[in-house]
Amino acid sequence: MDVSSCFAACPDGVFAIQSEMGLTGNDMRMGRRLSFAVVHVESDFEAEFVAGDTIRLETSVAAVGAKSMTFRHRLIRCEGDALAFETVFNCAMLSLDACQAAAIPDDARERATTWLET
Repeated sequence: MDVSSCFAACPDGVFAIQSEMGLTGNDMRMGRRLSFAVVHVESDFEAEFVAGDTIRLETSVAAVGAKSMTFRHRLIRCEGDALAFETVFNCAMLSLDACQAAAIPDDARERATTWLET
């Protein structure tokens, strides 16, 4: 698994949580037309993956703001639960119509607390 593969796995975590917050794919296309857009990334590569490794992605919410949310992604080698890659995505809530930052809807902010780190 190379660097680009590590990064490619992380948006799945954001979309899964975003959908659970009520900002589904349908909502993005025909509803409120809101989605998170990554504006800053910080990453640490802790260990290499090798062919045949089974990995899992863990995504949590590190912080919630009025128009932004920070997601932490961890790729973990299942054998031994070894952290191999960790990245933090600072995301802005984006209005897909206006192409600018928008307020995170109250219902989504409330649901985000389910994944909030303690």
